[in-house]
Amino acid sequence: MNKKKNNFICDIGECTGCHACFGACPEQCISMKPDPEGFLQPEIDLDRCIGCGKCRAVCPVLKQYDGNETLAAFAAVNDDDNIRMKSSSGGIFTLLAENIINRGGVVFGAAFDDDLNVKHIMIDSVNDIYKLRGSKYVQSRIGDAYLTAKAMLADGRLVLFSGTPCQIGGLKSFLGKEYENLITQDIICHGVPSPSVWQKYLEYRQAEQNAKINKTILPEFRNKTSGWYKFSIKLSFCGGSEYIKTIDKDLFMRAFLQNLSLRRSCYQCHFKSLKREGDLTLADFWGVERQVPELFDNKGTSLVLINSEKGAGLFDSVNAKRVETDAVRAVCPNEAAYRSVDKPEKREYFFNSLCTENFGKAVKKYAKISIKKSVYNKIRSSGGRILRAMKLR
Repeated sequence: MNKKKNNFICDIGECTGCHACFGACPEQCISMKPDPEGFLQPEIDLDRCIGCGKCRAVCPVLKQYDGNETLAAFAAVNDDDNIRMKSSSGGIFTLLAENIINRGGVVFGAAFDDDLNVKHIMIDSVNDIYKLRGSKYVQSRIGDAYLTAKAMLADGRLVLFSGTPCQIGGLKSFLGKEYENLITQDIICHGVPSPSVWQKYLEYRQAEQNAKINKTILPEFRNKTSGWYKFSIKLSFCGGSEYIKTIDKDLFMRAFLQNLSLRRSCYQCHFKSLKREGDLTLADFWGVERQVPELFDNKGTSLVLINSEKGAGLFDSVNAKRVETDAVRAVCPNEAAYRSVDKPEKREYFFNSLCTENFGKAVKKYAKISIKKSVYNKIRSSGGRILRAMKLR
């Protein structure tokens, strides 16, 4: 196939922006450019393209999805409550990362850069784990992370790569073979918001606060001051002021949880399945107070899915409180594991309005559904979902 005839790799509505094609191009003629909504899309330099087809060969969207069967599931928490309160769920990622680094390995995950954009970085010191800890509700730029991970693997270093299922799928497809020294960890992903929506939100918050954001203090998407179930977004400003609002009050979270700000591919995700891409899956254990009440204290409990023997080996080697549970029943309240989110009818209007209107006005105009009704009922009511999930066995 002569790629010079087509300046695309997969359908633009299905592209996840995983960067596999970017890393695989032997001519380095693919660049990742933001589209009008702020999501990175591959752009081919047609004058340099040799039509080798490697970009299509590694595209995970064009491959048949073939994830791992879950071998076991656990409710788990970190014994260190200080770490747990700084984590999205039960603080298990920190334990995994510490284990890998203490064995001479490296860890890849999403971190904020100096402008509070989110990108994948590599760390090799336990002192840097805080950069990767916690949810970032913005799509992360992979950049050269796949290429760097491949180089580390070739050097024999132990690698833990954390990301969304599509990012783990992209990594595996890019590598093209199994590595014994690679352990992958995915998450149960609701969907990825636009980086440009995040930046517009930060501009809006600074205008509302009449102060610049203090970029030396990292934003928190899952602050637990009001508890794990009713988490908050927290920003710090120069001069010492803070902004902290629970998810039912914050406008960025309203747009995210009502699916307005997500990438197009999130509405038809190829990676929604109880078969997982990662060797381990980490997620919130919604419904833990009913299923494993001894590990519920509203400080956060992780759901850990063990999807391979490598994943089992890593989890067995960390010191965490854990209780084994039924995988399907545990996953059931978290529909994001196996079902794509619905696309709002006004999504395109929302993105268009951000070009001409104030961020707050745009969100209030197009995200009118009660956040309590659309979010809290999802994460707290598991009865009907258990019946549906049983069909997924």
